[in-house]
Amino acid sequence: MLLRNARVASRLVDVRVRQGVIVDIADAGQTASRDDDATIDLAGRWLGPGLWDNHVHFSQWALQASRLDVADARSAAETARRIADAMRPDVAGPFIAVGFRDALWADAPNLVDLDAASTSPIVVVSGDLHSVWLNTAALEQFGHSGHPTGLLREDDAFRVTGLIDTGAEDLLDGWADAAARAAAARGVVGIVDYEMAWNLDTWTRRQAAGADALRVEFGVYAEHLDRAIELGLRSGDRVGDLLTMGNLKILIDGSLNTRTAYCYDEFPGIEGEEGSRGLLTVSPARLVSLLRAAADAGIESSVHAIGDHANTIALDAFAEAHVGGRIEHAQLVSDSDLPRFAELGVAASVQPDHAVDDRDVADRYWAGHTGRAFPLQSLIAAGATLLFGSDAPVSRLDPWATMASAIARTRDGREPWHPEQAVDVAQAIAASSRTTVSVGQPADLVVTDLDPYTATPAELRLMPVAATLVAGRFTHRSL
Repeated sequence: MLLRNARVASRLVDVRVRQGVIVDIADAGQTASRDDDATIDLAGRWLGPGLWDNHVHFSQWALQASRLDVADARSAAETARRIADAMRPDVAGPFIAVGFRDALWADAPNLVDLDAASTSPIVVVSGDLHSVWLNTAALEQFGHSGHPTGLLREDDAFRVTGLIDTGAEDLLDGWADAAARAAAARGVVGIVDYEMAWNLDTWTRRQAAGADALRVEFGVYAEHLDRAIELGLRSGDRVGDLLTMGNLKILIDGSLNTRTAYCYDEFPGIEGEEGSRGLLTVSPARLVSLLRAAADAGIESSVHAIGDHANTIALDAFAEAHVGGRIEHAQLVSDSDLPRFAELGVAASVQPDHAVDDRDVADRYWAGHTGRAFPLQSLIAAGATLLFGSDAPVSRLDPWATMASAIARTRDGREPWHPEQAVDVAQAIAASSRTTVSVGQPADLVVTDLDPYTATPAELRLMPVAATLVAGRFTHRSL
């Protein structure tokens, strides 16, 4: 393939691709076509590296379209009313709504409101995935009869989510394929899937059935670590043309919206109560043990840490285990911990859209500390490697929206929130890609109608993507 008149940086070039690899780049018009070339004129469009989302829960993201979205509800009562209005008598299994965010509600999730919506089972999954709100019928169905509020958090919530996410594989796989193709239409060439499942079988099945829009790097959880080790899987191993073994994922605390992120300071409103500083869900000793066991088998680890105390514990564990890896989220970080990311070889896998979504929640619950919340530029200044993602379905799988939030630190016309933590376009693209447009690199590429280096943040969010290529193969094309 010969891509003519591509804009790479400020230069117009012709790019030749052979067997999925960039083999030549020359000034535009200086490359002769060969008889077997498929020649495509990009007419001055920007050509860049294909984009990655480094943290998704892909099955849950694919399921979103089939569930009631209540993300913009402003109270428990409003959420329950909307569910009641949407309930249908022919629904099989529990009725599922998604996206509630109760951190700023005047009321709290409760049984009275949700029981009034229906006597059939109802499950409402929080926007951050760390809690579920059930009515009495659903509590009985999922083994939590007698719970006083219906609000389950962390491990209890994850177990319920896992049960409601099971269903007809062919139906879910179809939705997943559609979601993958939608991602490709936004310039995405690869994802890191942290779905709480044995993802090797899931993606082997999907790709065998023709799901070829994305590269997939799949994570495993502690309950599957022995299985991965027995199979000899190591991080970076290719187990298919588009499928790669990823990292061990370890969650050691909760989230900001659920007020379970493990912090040094108490959350306002629950001072003195159990869990007032959040929850540490894995002990430091257990964390070190898991890091070492994974490393001994050639598996890198990704540690979920949101609160500042959780981030310290994670970094301490990496240091004690003498291994590098990743911290997922790193939403609140002590100043003294910032340089430790680079010193220990720990990348910060972050989700810039969360800073925009959760700014008001952070201002309330991390008051006085938000200068070190979602500290993107501080991490870069300290030498850390940033990896951008969405945590979809927590925020939408669209790297252009992710980058716009990182660059602008705002959305919807509001003043930028802690603009000193903004990144520039080059830093955002580097955090959203794994390759470069250069000879010898895989031809994982994106073609856009606008140059991201001159686009406004609003234009970035709506970036028109003309084409996406994985190993020189079009996965999306509108030119």
